[in-house]
Amino acid sequence: MSLPIRIPRRAAGQAAVVAAVFTTAVFTSGVTPAVTPAVVPAVAPAIAPAVVSADAPAAVPEAVADEGSGRVAMRFETVETYVMYSADEGAGASNDGFVVPVYVQASKGGEPARNVRVVVDASGLAGVARVGDTHMCEAEGPVFTCVYGDLQNGDGESYSPLSLRGVDGVEPGDSGTVTYTATADNAPAVTGTTRMTVGGPRLSAPGQEKNVSGLAPGKSAHVTPRLANHTRFPANQGVALKVDASEGLTLSALHSNCFYAGSAPTSAWCTFPTKAAPGAAYAADAPLVYTVTGPRTLTGEVTYTWSSAPSRPAGHPVRGVGPPLGLVRTPARGIGDGQGRVAVTTDVQVDYRPVTATVRGRVGDTVHVRLGLEDLGPGRMTGDEEPGRFEVVPPEGTTVTSVPFRFEEDGGKWACDRPEKPGGAFVCEIGRDQFYEVRHEGGTTAIDFHIRIDRQVAGARGTIRTVNPYDRTPANDVAVIPLDASPAPPYRYAWAWAAGALAVVLLAVVLLAVVRLRRRRRAAPS
Repeated sequence: MSLPIRIPRRAAGQAAVVAAVFTTAVFTSGVTPAVTPAVVPAVAPAIAPAVVSADAPAAVPEAVADEGSGRVAMRFETVETYVMYSADEGAGASNDGFVVPVYVQASKGGEPARNVRVVVDASGLAGVARVGDTHMCEAEGPVFTCVYGDLQNGDGESYSPLSLRGVDGVEPGDSGTVTYTATADNAPAVTGTTRMTVGGPRLSAPGQEKNVSGLAPGKSAHVTPRLANHTRFPANQGVALKVDASEGLTLSALHSNCFYAGSAPTSAWCTFPTKAAPGAAYAADAPLVYTVTGPRTLTGEVTYTWSSAPSRPAGHPVRGVGPPLGLVRTPARGIGDGQGRVAVTTDVQVDYRPVTATVRGRVGDTVHVRLGLEDLGPGRMTGDEEPGRFEVVPPEGTTVTSVPFRFEEDGGKWACDRPEKPGGAFVCEIGRDQFYEVRHEGGTTAIDFHIRIDRQVAGARGTIRTVNPYDRTPANDVAVIPLDASPAPPYRYAWAWAAGALAVVLLAVVLLAVVRLRRRRRAAPS
């Protein structure tokens, strides 16, 4: 059995603000609990995240039991309407995301709700969805019994009791009802219902759009969103567009039928009355403009998706001030099934400079030499970019015996890849775990090379070279690693002489023993 999802006690109020994720599902708050009416949107489903209706009432604050009474009361935080799948998906649809959250109302000195159980009756879905078992709850036909256990005062838990599967032949708007009841040993029962609907057509975007490169901070570019309805159903409620820009990029609030996420938005939601016809394709009649606003931004992206359920998601309070954006018919060529995406690369660089040192010591010594790179910026990598590497060729007359590292509680002998052939470079990819504890963005990333000095070589010098795809200052990418080798100390030679002398003595003893043995054999009577 899978573990339930623990819900923070104040998560309900927060979820009301951020739960609306743009796609084809529509959630509106409100179930009818037996004890309290407090309801807010729940977690979005796996295949059809939630959208809160623009006309939906504000979320009801978390209900609080009488603090002096200490009574135990429960409530559901489910949704009144849930879109299971799109009609065009038919029997191929799959959704395991419907959740049934149960909360215990916070009260001063209140006890936990003990032995909480929820019975979910999905028999009302006959003809509009097939119901499978998610193995979270005990199933008996279309009825599922979920054991939530003891829930602490002010706390809650959530199960996904149903594995929803589509049915062929359904139409948008077809629906059924799921009912559920929560009981506890020391609390009144709570009941609720959710209307489970079949959604309108899925709308497609082109997928990967033409990339934009070399965009300077403060400069703008644009994308013209396109959509296609590849299904047999019209979008009778109109269509909606959701646009998102990554950190460092800002959308321009130019259209009155669009709502934006703040005054410097990275997200926009636009609605259109166009009832996208089956097999038809459309394009915006004006481009959407975005600007590089992050002075250290290296890369970014602008993505967009379409929905046939035009309900405004939360977090988009600012209406545009310009003329409305419209849609015009366009050829469907090149519009697939994915979201639209524009990859953006700026002209900001991350300049790396080698960190080097001299291999200094006596012949026979193994010395520690700290090698690596310094990040001179000005760009900053966000984690998605390739951070690059440095490459080390040790000086002639030396041998790298190890490049040890630590990672959390473990470590190893080689942080860098060793060369396949003698004289090749040690390649140190600083994005690997081996560099986790020494990697410093905007600073120095270096590690100790253990190098043995084998012999003196006049003028010997190794090299260290830095590489990253955003470094546009090649003049400082390479530095030398000098060798300053002194002769081995006399005691090392003394030991060698002593060892040689000892070997001669031992050899003489062995030869003498052999000679004596032969003489004895000859002198022995036959």
